[in-house]
Amino acid sequence: MNDDSSSRIVASLHAWIAEAPPGARLPSTRALVAEHGVSPVTVQKALRALATRGAVETRPGVGTFVREMSALRPHDHGWQTAALGAQPRRGLRRSVALRTAPSDAVALHSGYPDRELLPHRLVRSAYARAARRDAAVTRPPSAGLPELQAWFAAEVGAAANDVVVVPGSQSGLATAFRSLVGAGRPLVVESPTYWGAILAAAQVGVEVVPVPSGRHGPDPDELARAFARTGARAFYAQPSFANPTGARWSPDVAERVLDLVRDHGAFLIEDDWAHDFGIDAEPVPLAARDGSGHVVHLRSLTKSVSPSVRVAGVVVRGPARERILADVEAESMYVSGLLQAVALDVVTQPSWRTHLRALRRQLGARRDLLAAAVREHVPQATFELPAGGLNLWLRLPDGTDVRRLAGDCEAEGVVIAPGDEWFPAEPAGCFVRLNFSGPDPGSFERGTQVIGESLR
Repeated sequence: MNDDSSSRIVASLHAWIAEAPPGARLPSTRALVAEHGVSPVTVQKALRALATRGAVETRPGVGTFVREMSALRPHDHGWQTAALGAQPRRGLRRSVALRTAPSDAVALHSGYPDRELLPHRLVRSAYARAARRDAAVTRPPSAGLPELQAWFAAEVGAAANDVVVVPGSQSGLATAFRSLVGAGRPLVVESPTYWGAILAAAQVGVEVVPVPSGRHGPDPDELARAFARTGARAFYAQPSFANPTGARWSPDVAERVLDLVRDHGAFLIEDDWAHDFGIDAEPVPLAARDGSGHVVHLRSLTKSVSPSVRVAGVVVRGPARERILADVEAESMYVSGLLQAVALDVVTQPSWRTHLRALRRQLGARRDLLAAAVREHVPQATFELPAGGLNLWLRLPDGTDVRRLAGDCEAEGVVIAPGDEWFPAEPAGCFVRLNFSGPDPGSFERGTQVIGESLR
């Protein structure tokens, strides 16, 4: 109610300000309270909103006045064309998956779970406790809080000293590519693969070498040829519930890939982003099967704990750890001790495991609901039902203009993610990615109806 009243006052004062000269004094708080029949707190909230927008300025002890605005004139940013030069790399465009959709849209594009799937009570309580501890005012060790290092290590059977805490998986990918590959050198990746990894590789200047990957993982023979042809010494992959496809490596593929990276003296950079999002199967990190330092394991808590808790752990053994740590210190020095304390608090609460069990059921129900809607309303699409993750990966009929399809759907209030963002080279078909963990699963029916109608 207060929000509605405050908005009403803001609208009324905007109209008043439009007619008033610069420097005019606004009615007093007492007068506004009497005029609108609200509390002084509501009036002050409205005045703060106007001040934030630059419409008024408050002079303590004097009053609130219409702010004098500078004369409007066209902005000339043409000089930036020469200063910026040509865009250096293909991968630096913004991703559809990061867009904020209108509140009334059917949002099937995002890569993040809806708020109701997050342990928000645990997170709020953890913030309150962390704020009262030393973590709120002291610098943590560069490699991370020892207790959090130990937690990440225990998840894959490593030692605590093998862990470096980083500010989210995107930072971890850039650090791994910069430290273990280097600009101008080849990095083998699955195709399709996570768009953020493609972006991180472009930013670092790494040469991406794609190999095809299907529902059970990459073709080991293609991977062997890529290693032999390029001399690459690193392979980036998502063995469990890959983004975007939902693919999960078979045990045979996992064993053959591990043998290949060992034979070629290479690193396997394992992105375990969906560790907490198993539905019909449990993730089995490859790092737990490697004791010789070939697997560099990256696990983020940002999607499963909270988007505001950008904390991830890199498990890396041997001299490679020193390179990773040196890069982290040069790039960010350390991760906020407060965020680390919050993350540690959440994942060590007894109710964290209870939350994950409930999350599995909720994700399964949402996945099945969206899959049923796609089968009914988009019969032209084919897909594999993923055993975990957050997405359905739809293949559309050949010749489909997926960008035009996305535009047509958005015009009808449905936001989807064209699949070409997930290919490091030309797309191998016509795909879209639909997120089943987003807001309002009750809108899946309408969303898929719009997709089907737009296709027809």
